[in-house]
Amino acid sequence: MSSEKEYSAEQLEAGRLLFARPWEFITSVKEMHQLPVLDGIEIAFAGRSNVGKSSLINKLTGKKALARTSNTPGRTQMLNFFGAEHSMLKIVDMPGYGYAEAPKGMVDAWTSLIFDYLRGRSTLRRVFSLIDSRHGIKKNDLDAMAILDKAAVPYQVVLTKADKLKPGQLQRMKEETLKVLAKRPAAHPEVIATSSEKGLGMDDLRAEIAQLVSYG
Repeated sequence: MSSEKEYSAEQLEAGRLLFARPWEFITSVKEMHQLPVLDGIEIAFAGRSNVGKSSLINKLTGKKALARTSNTPGRTQMLNFFGAEHSMLKIVDMPGYGYAEAPKGMVDAWTSLIFDYLRGRSTLRRVFSLIDSRHGIKKNDLDAMAILDKAAVPYQVVLTKADKLKPGQLQRMKEETLKVLAKRPAAHPEVIATSSEKGLGMDDLRAEIAQLVSYG
């Protein structure tokens, strides 16, 4: 496995164009029967509560308040769908996991919804699994990856808040992450380090997503 991927100027431009259009909220889904019609291509973002998921989606799309950000972990309790006009791509913001204060029944309902969505969504091309680069992969991240492995859904780790680490620390975190992913059957063999605050890695992430769209 390698931690770095070089994107060509064409790939970076394709990513820029994909996210240059206006992105809008489509719908929130609490139960499977509410899911939008299978159409186009979907990517999903998953991660622990307070990993910076909403901030990353907002930075990615260039729209400050597209995904709700909150200092209260666990606020995203549904599958939230976003799209752009004349684009076959839809972004899915998945419920944050690992929020211990949420009632057990609610957590179980989230888990059931997520697994049913992952297992039955033929339009889903990849889940981007967000990991806080300061803390690395935790047990509940591994639990989430086990669900993805079981559902046979490809996923790729995106490290968040990478600006908080020194270059040497970040490189070590990438290497440690890749060692864990090498043992996971559905894991993508590269990681992308990002910072929603500084914009680090956003061009690479857009380019990676654009490739998923172009390959269908």
